[in-house]
Amino acid sequence: MKKVNLSKSVYELVQEYPEIIDIMAGLGFSQIKKKAVLNSLGKIITIPKGAGIKNISMADIVAALYKNGFEIEGEMPAMASAKPDVKKPSAKPDSRKEQIKNYLKRLSAGETLDSVRADFVKEFKYVEASEIMAAEQELLSEGVPLTEVQRLCDVHSALFHGKTDSESTAAAEDALSDSTEKTQANAAAVENTQANGAVAKDAKGSTAPAEIPTADYTDKNAKAKVLENTIGHPLYMLSKENEVLTGLIEQYREQKTEELFSKIRDISIHYAKKGDLIYPLLKVKYGISGPSDVMWTVDDEIRDELRALAQESEQSDAYDTRMEAVLKRAEEMVYKEQNILFPISTVNFSKEEWFSIYHDLKDYGPCFGVEAEIWQEAEEFVPKKAEPLNGEISLPGGSMNLEQLRALLNTIPLEITFVDDNNINRFFNEGPKLFKRPSMAIGRNVFSCHPPKIEPMVKAIIESFRNGTRDSVPVWMNKNGKPMLVTYMAVRDENKKYLGTMELVQDMDFAREYFSK
Repeated sequence: MKKVNLSKSVYELVQEYPEIIDIMAGLGFSQIKKKAVLNSLGKIITIPKGAGIKNISMADIVAALYKNGFEIEGEMPAMASAKPDVKKPSAKPDSRKEQIKNYLKRLSAGETLDSVRADFVKEFKYVEASEIMAAEQELLSEGVPLTEVQRLCDVHSALFHGKTDSESTAAAEDALSDSTEKTQANAAAVENTQANGAVAKDAKGSTAPAEIPTADYTDKNAKAKVLENTIGHPLYMLSKENEVLTGLIEQYREQKTEELFSKIRDISIHYAKKGDLIYPLLKVKYGISGPSDVMWTVDDEIRDELRALAQESEQSDAYDTRMEAVLKRAEEMVYKEQNILFPISTVNFSKEEWFSIYHDLKDYGPCFGVEAEIWQEAEEFVPKKAEPLNGEISLPGGSMNLEQLRALLNTIPLEITFVDDNNINRFFNEGPKLFKRPSMAIGRNVFSCHPPKIEPMVKAIIESFRNGTRDSVPVWMNKNGKPMLVTYMAVRDENKKYLGTMELVQDMDFAREYFSK
């Protein structure tokens, strides 16, 4: 007999025994035949849990399985059907957040998205991104497992499609834009409508309510829209990347070429930007942990699945199913970024923090072919220099005290020498060295530390650094039977002014050992 463990998810059981689909559909589980439902909710719902939701007797289910040649493996479930723990409330909860939490709980308990959404749209004309984040965070604080919230991340966002405050604002602006394009004579009235909520006059002078979705033109929504349309702003760049990604996914579904798939995999760069620059700031400084706890993990899962699919040697029906599933998740993440993550960031981050994010984004390569654009205001911004605390040494990248700086320089696995712009030895880090550096050499001319036959080469290198013809010179050599890399580098300030020369000595024997394995 075929053995069925009812503690496994419906999805797992169907992968093992596809005929279970028809058996369960015949018992009343009609949604099981929909791939989208099976590939989402099916992965987190067991047959007993589904029986509770559908109020179908487990006795009937077990009998049907036995009739079709299956044997129950593991613990036998209770034969009576059980209602899910979360029920539709008979009365409205006290707050919007409690209402949203209840909808999320119903999804977690296995109720279908269509059923929950039908109730949601009756109660909410729009929902703010902050309300969604707060509801998810409170569920986590109440003990809902993080893994469960992560698994339902896509389903949660699907619940709010078309109802977030940013979507409502965008729709309203689109309505105003369309009205303006129809007739220039209506422009003034439309602007008045946008600003004051008044009725608009058409070209003939008659009045009628402007067709604008119900949504408050709050300062934060206006601000979010402004940032996304500010050329070069981080949200402008991330939104452009999302726009291109959406187009690539649509193209891939039509053409299914390796070239398009390769371009879609640039998503890892897009996700790295969020993971490095947005999630941590929200969590650490503003206490908004939802995105980093939930979205970040989903980002990683999407990226990892795309990498796994890229390593598949042959395409098949199973491959196509996995590909469509991960592309759908990527599209869902685009929605969550535009309507939840970006608005949340907008209302919390200061202008100076956006400036910092803008400059940090320069360290990342182009994503989906979207080249970085200049945000002039950020380019003109001069950050305040941090004041040293308790004698600390303050640098643009942070600060530390002298003891920490000394230990840091001595921990770097390199022999470090710095010669100033007057060719004077100014610094050696401490510790044993293959190229000895006597302390009495500090303050002396660097050329006095080299044999006469080497001195011309050293002078030529330093002079090339001084006149700007070169920035570095690597020299490979053997020292005591070990391969050594000695790198001379020009040290310049932010205006490219020559400040001196640094010499780095590195024992490369570890690399030879590594690559010989």
